[in-house]
Amino acid sequence: MNIDILFEDGEALVIDKPGGLPIERPRKGGASLEDHLDTLKLGFQRAPVAVHRLDTDTSGCLLLARNPKALKRFAGAFENRLVDKRYLGILDGEPADETGTIELSLSKISSAEKGWRMIPAKKGKPSLTHWRTLSRCGGRTLVEFTPETGRTHQIRVHAASGIGIPLLGDPVYGTGKGAGRTMLHAAGLVVQRQGKPAIEAVAPLPPDFGALGFADG
Repeated sequence: MNIDILFEDGEALVIDKPGGLPIERPRKGGASLEDHLDTLKLGFQRAPVAVHRLDTDTSGCLLLARNPKALKRFAGAFENRLVDKRYLGILDGEPADETGTIELSLSKISSAEKGWRMIPAKKGKPSLTHWRTLSRCGGRTLVEFTPETGRTHQIRVHAASGIGIPLLGDPVYGTGKGAGRTMLHAAGLVVQRQGKPAIEAVAPLPPDFGALGFADG
């Protein structure tokens, strides 16, 4: 498996993470991003480190830091909302509206039979996502999501509970049917830096989006 590099300089890499590839090694073993970190040194002594998280199924822009100082600064940028993120997702249906903003407080719950998931809850952490419809095909909808916060499973919960239509293929918040994975793609990432140009990366839509009739986001 080749990992495409979308941005590279002395302190940062942005890679196009394939859908289905976990960032950390699963407990049961198997492939993960860790298998590729030596290759992603690209001549540096240190292996790069992921600054943020993408779900295993989610494809697209993932920022890696190439040294500890950069990691600390980039992590601070995420915490202080100095990062612009753009996601594309396929809804398993067609929303009535063309655009909207979802504001929900999210909390984590767990059960023996279903495992853990995030739910809207008054005592949860606030989350905010803007969305707009880009195209419709075969009863499904390509939507652009621009989150202002970065909660776990935020876009997946906002699609299911905010728009009222889950992402296609989502096994936790939807039916898990219609696609080989949860159809969510981190299409764009901009990270502001003091005294340096911003890190900017765009990840093209992967082939499984095209196979469903959404070839260009």
